[in-house]
Amino acid sequence: MTPEDFDRLQTLTAARAGLKLTRDRMHLAEHRLGPIARREGFASVEALLAALWERHADALAWSVVEALLNAETWFRRDRQPYDTLHREMLPALGQARGRPVRIWSAGCSTGQEAYSLALAAADAGVSAEITAVDLSQRAIEKARSGLYTAFEIQRGLSAATMLRGFRPEDDQWRARAELRASIAFDRVNLLDEPGDTTRYDVIFCRYVLSDMEPARRAQVLEAIEARLMDDGCLFLGLGERPDGETVAFRPVVGREGLYVKAPTRFSRAA
Repeated sequence: MTPEDFDRLQTLTAARAGLKLTRDRMHLAEHRLGPIARREGFASVEALLAALWERHADALAWSVVEALLNAETWFRRDRQPYDTLHREMLPALGQARGRPVRIWSAGCSTGQEAYSLALAAADAGVSAEITAVDLSQRAIEKARSGLYTAFEIQRGLSAATMLRGFRPEDDQWRARAELRASIAFDRVNLLDEPGDTTRYDVIFCRYVLSDMEPARRAQVLEAIEARLMDDGCLFLGLGERPDGETVAFRPVVGREGLYVKAPTRFSRAA
């Protein structure tokens, strides 16, 4: 891959996904595009990119962008957010709402986060409606299937939880039907205008913003603020902060990565 090709990739990923693709990731980008080139019948990554620049094919462009997304995830990542949700938030919300608790997993990748949320709700004995979205169609298809390898299923889950939420299928593990039924998976670009007006009690958007351009992060946070109930909670990844991009949220003391709407937001809305 030439530096010129990488510069054009940077422009493409920023425009379509808000993705910040830094120069030190050039070799990683080439590695990730190799399977796309082979799948599409190109002899090399360079040939793939040359065709992309010449044809401006929308489907091919999205395949390239999706391949460059950070898909790293595992069950109950960091654990603390799920413990807080399970032990504190869900029981309180379940009692206060008088309806299923609505949870949005924004940037769910291959589904481990969404299934972790469904397990937390089941363990808390609280009815929850979970909407899980990601930009990658391939990731969404895997998430929807609920099928994971032995390595994936053991990454973050205890043996007891694994057996409670999943069943063996050949040499893999599939989420049980009741777990899958509580989650609606969909391909969504967080930069697009929302297709519905649903407001959520809890939003997980973890390790998504850190890979985005600053202006795009602010755009996504503004959209999240509009989708979150006024007394709702936002979970970001550990070390991710909205500071400097929006005044919509303030951190919860003693709960790293947990945010609520800032009081100034209510005064402006009034």
